[in-house]
Amino acid sequence: MKKALAFDIGGTKIYSAIVDEEGKIITDIEKFATPKTIDGIKQVLKKQISKFENEVDIIAVATAGDVNNTNNAVIGATGNLVKGYYTINFQELSNKRVFLENDANAAAWAEYRIGASKDTDISIMLTFGTGVGGGIIINNKLFKGKSGAAGGMHFKMFSDKRRKCTCGSWDCYEAYTSGTGLKRSAEESLNDPNVTTYDVIDGVKNNNNKMLEIFNMWQEYIAIGITGLVKLFDPDCIVLSGSMAQFIDIKKIEEEVNSDNITTPVSIRLAKTGNYAGMIGVSLLALEDIHNG
Repeated sequence: MKKALAFDIGGTKIYSAIVDEEGKIITDIEKFATPKTIDGIKQVLKKQISKFENEVDIIAVATAGDVNNTNNAVIGATGNLVKGYYTINFQELSNKRVFLENDANAAAWAEYRIGASKDTDISIMLTFGTGVGGGIIINNKLFKGKSGAAGGMHFKMFSDKRRKCTCGSWDCYEAYTSGTGLKRSAEESLNDPNVTTYDVIDGVKNNNNKMLEIFNMWQEYIAIGITGLVKLFDPDCIVLSGSMAQFIDIKKIEEEVNSDNITTPVSIRLAKTGNYAGMIGVSLLALEDIHNG
């Protein structure tokens, strides 16, 4: 059975492990703080590769930022990565092939292959954390778009410049539905810059009316975006993942989306592959790429 040495590179941490063709993590997962320099990131990767390169068939890297359609370069880095991150030549770090994919796309593929959307042909995965990511599967293939940037959840929610988004534009879906977006809604509603997402969640658990109002508006924003995606792509299911997904009332979102859906009902599901979905998904993609030649 072929194996991949997998990495998941984010703005604050890097995970690494070996993953097999069934999506099983077969070694201990190692975790590193993401260095603040390009050379530092390369050194972390080189060290891991030198330890495990001879045990695997390919190096698989899930990364923040957009990845091109030949899976060998980052074409657009997010603001939480070091300046110039997209200039890294990942292939020079190993004698084996280095396969790259956007982390949200990789996680969507993990869900499609072994997770919540396994039984479907068309699915969309949304990951809600500090930001919002997305991955789209159409007719059993990852939809990447003409350049590799498809799946970014930065479509407009409003047009009057209420909130600046991390992408540099205004009023994107991420600006309202991320954990950061929930905090900003609470700040605006309570006029308190120190309120946190945890304060809102705790308030909901304690039936605080104001916190319930803020939380329900956050869920309304989530449903609005999903409704638009459903009308565009007519998917079998929408998978919700990320640290904030555990707080979402999935049944409520499903009912709301389907009440405005003119086609057959869509299923809203909670992700199954967990925190390491990026490593699993990019490994499955990379190992399938080997087989497809």
